[in-house]
Order: sequence, then C-alpha cells, then structure tokens
Amino acid sequence: MMPLSMANAGESSVIKKVGGKEETRKFLENLGFVTGGTVTVVSEIGGNLIVNVKDSRVAIGKDMANKIIV
Repeated sequence: MMPLSMANAGESSVIKKVGGKEETRKFLENLGFVTGGTVTVVSEIGGNLIVNVKDSRVAIGKDMANKIIV
C-alpha cells in the first residue's frame, strides 16, 4: 500500500483507504474516491495529479493525493 501521489502515470490502482478529516473524506468520496474503487493516474506535474476516477477526469493536489491509499 502507498499514497496515490507515488503511483506512476498510466497505472491503475484500487483504492484501499481514504484518510484525512471527516470533511476531507466526504469531499473525496463525492469526487468518486471510494474504498474499492479504481483510479488511474493520467499525469503528474509538480506533485499535482490528474486522475481518471469513475469515468471522470479529476485534478487533485499532492496533499489530497497523499490521503488516498492505493
């Protein structure tokens, strides 16, 4: 298991855990980052990620990516 921020571009991963405060977890869940879901890193620029999750493309910062364990 590792934070999403360490995943390589083009790599699909299964979300094992979403950490952080309650409001942060709810925010990420609303974007589609749920335990058991699949996430694919599209690109990484300066630690910020663009990912595909639930047929949507989402940009998240490094701090948010570190809270998502894959």
